[in-house]
Amino acid sequence: MTWGQGLSIFFLTGLDIVSFVIRLSALVIIPQRHNPSTATAWLLVILLWPWPGMIAYSVLGTNVLPSRRMERHNAMLSYFHDIQRMMHSELPGTISPQLPPSLQATANLAQNLGYLSAVQGNTVQYVTETDDFIDTLVDEIDAAASEIDLLYYIFVDDSQGRKVINACRRAARRGVTVRLLLDSVGSREFLRSSLREDIQRDGVQVEEALPVRIYRAKAARFDLRNHRKLAVFDSRVAVTGSHNVTEPSYGRFGKLIWKDVSLRFCGPVVRQLESVFIEDWYVETGERLDTSHLFSAATDFSGPSCLQTVPSGPSYQTENYQRLIIASIIGAQEQVTITTPYLIPDEGMLQAIEVARLRGVKVRLVTPARSDQIIAGYASRAYYEDFLRLGVEVYLYNKGLLHAKTVTVDDNLGFVGSSNFDIRSFSLNFEINMILYGVQENFGIHRVQRLYICDSHRLTQDEWGKRGHVSMALESVTKLLSPLL
Repeated sequence: MTWGQGLSIFFLTGLDIVSFVIRLSALVIIPQRHNPSTATAWLLVILLWPWPGMIAYSVLGTNVLPSRRMERHNAMLSYFHDIQRMMHSELPGTISPQLPPSLQATANLAQNLGYLSAVQGNTVQYVTETDDFIDTLVDEIDAAASEIDLLYYIFVDDSQGRKVINACRRAARRGVTVRLLLDSVGSREFLRSSLREDIQRDGVQVEEALPVRIYRAKAARFDLRNHRKLAVFDSRVAVTGSHNVTEPSYGRFGKLIWKDVSLRFCGPVVRQLESVFIEDWYVETGERLDTSHLFSAATDFSGPSCLQTVPSGPSYQTENYQRLIIASIIGAQEQVTITTPYLIPDEGMLQAIEVARLRGVKVRLVTPARSDQIIAGYASRAYYEDFLRLGVEVYLYNKGLLHAKTVTVDDNLGFVGSSNFDIRSFSLNFEINMILYGVQENFGIHRVQRLYICDSHRLTQDEWGKRGHVSMALESVTKLLSPLL
């Protein structure tokens, strides 16, 4: 044996030993840090590919936020909790109004999870077309007299985004405070452009949410994203939902047109939505904005709708939105309808749907026939067999990419917001969703969902059984990895 051969054998033996140590350590450590399904997926990756798996886990294996972010988050929650208690005593019947028992249970759960109560006296308008959404933002920006707060995951300098950018510049030039908080990954191109510097010179304040850095001590893992979509104008009007600030093909001209829904609010719920922005701004910048105006009795409470804001994300102790949806599905009496672009349920969600079906509840899922994400698309398809077996009606939307995230439970409970029905939105992303209580309040959501179903075809067991073997194989693999997606 030559010296070189001996060195090669030594090196390979060393690699084998280290790989064994990696596998053994993973078996001990990972199950202690994650739920069984997530732990199993990580162990599968590491057992098959020890070195790449270890590197991936070191980068993506935890959603724990840096202590500075958590301290700022907790400080703001405590502050708003104290003020909400004061409002409850001063404005009885408006803050935490009395609801029917089934809805009251949801409101109580949402408040315990997200720290914001149901509020009466709001008005709601639905916005479903991108042109109308952009026009709504521009009109409100042009009408604003003091403050404009915009928080978006994707903000693009294209034909639609430029309209909002120019409106922000006009507002800043006339002395309005304009704050623009954009996700570092979703809005990367704009944040790195010279246009950002141009609008900052006009007085628009631009900040990155969850900036991506090589040095990780003060940053979260790079795929923890702020997925919220929120605009607040003069503490008077707020807009939130699934629209991003971009044209409806998201740069994929001639391909998929994205279908979204957002809501425009007036009333006391606007103050809740503004508090979410204030917290995000403080966490990112360290600047505590003036909140003295948020909790005065001057708000118009004349609207008919009872609403509740539910922020969620890794800074909260549990998966807020996932828990709410599971509880609502289990409590359904007649029907549950869900629209979402990405449908990757965890075990709890599957069990809730199964319980609902066993109780005779009609469950309908509406999702795109074509996905913009290959891996997520196959992972979603992997669950169609489970849904069809349970008797769930699966509808595949044919007129673009259905990006609207809505849920209705019976005729009097609805959810609209930014959260997809996947583990990423439930556990990793910062999201914001709205709960609408009452039959009239949910009429608009039901109407939008019916339109989506009309533009879809219902998937049958026979059709699903005819898919190719390659698709089946890809579905199997992505299903195993779905807890990591």
